Amino acid sequence: MKTACLSLLLITSCWALPFHQTGFLDFMMEDEPGSGTPPPPKEPELPEISGPKCPFRCQCQRRVIQCSDLGLKTIPDDIPEDSSLLDLQNNKITEIKEKDFKNLKGLQTLILVNNKITTIHPKALTPLIKLERLYLSKNFLKEMPANMPKSLHELRIHDNEITKIKKASFQGMSQVIVMELGSNPLKGAGVEAGAFSDLKRVSYIRIADTNITEIPKGLPSSLSELHLDGNKITKVTAESLKGLRNLAKLGLSYNEISTVENGSLTNVPHLRELHLDNNALTAVPPGLPEHKYIQVVYLHANKIAVVGTGDFCPPGYNTKKAMYSGISLFSNPVPYWEVQPITFRCVFDRSAIQLGNYRKK
Repeated sequence: MKTACLSLLLITSCWALPFHQTGFLDFMMEDEPGSGTPPPPKEPELPEISGPKCPFRCQCQRRVIQCSDLGLKTIPDDIPEDSSLLDLQNNKITEIKEKDFKNLKGLQTLILVNNKITTIHPKALTPLIKLERLYLSKNFLKEMPANMPKSLHELRIHDNEITKIKKASFQGMSQVIVMELGSNPLKGAGVEAGAFSDLKRVSYIRIADTNITEIPKGLPSSLSELHLDGNKITKVTAESLKGLRNLAKLGLSYNEISTVENGSLTNVPHLRELHLDNNALTAVPPGLPEHKYIQVVYLHANKIAVVGTGDFCPPGYNTKKAMYSGISLFSNPVPYWEVQPITFRCVFDRSAIQLGNYRKK
């Protein structure tokens, strides 16, 4: 029996085919139909990418379009419609045409500082229904742009050639908070009465370094800061400050003020800072002793010859809620050695008092 089995195994081995080495990839293709050679792998097809447009030479990222310092003479045509900030400062743009911003309904900030703009089409800003910040400083505009967006929060248009702020200039702009109008050649009154009547929320107005001769009439009651430095204002009247109950800082430095009318400071009961340096005052403004909140008074470089014991502080010690943190009186023709120490009894610290010698030029 064992001999028969051995013979059968020898016969089976003789019929077997010779051994053939199989490669690794051949095993993987054993179950594939057709030839044993696998087809070359296909490269994956990449989807077509169509990104947002960007004006030539500008930089675009996340709806912020920066086209500053490129020597542009006109507004680029291919500004992405979903832009939120457009920076065109430091170029050579001379004119804003009617359709320059026609598709930019979502724009929130427009920067056109330091160009050569002389003209803005009356309908150019109409499409910008969501614009909050408009910067037009350092151009050659002779009048305020027409039809500015009602959505504006901040308007800076200083250092142009505007000679008058008309009554209808800010019509319907009730959302404005900050307004910068300085360094324009405004003449006389400079601002028509009622020009600011629609500015219900404005807290900061600056009309410095112009030629206005009086404090503008009809200023908004919401104001907390008013800067009128570097003008030709000659006096402060009670009427000019009427209604400014929220005013905290009043800048009137570098004017020609010789008089502060009695009762003027009563109309600004929450005033903290009063800047009247570099004027022509001959006496300390009246009303300071009764004012409860004023803390800083700059009176240096005037013509004040006498400082009395009741010029700054009330008679008692407990009637003024806020102590002074700064009083400047240097460069006045007052003999400082004659000023009584009790004059500054309501000053927080004696280092807050700035006295000095008066020298005639």
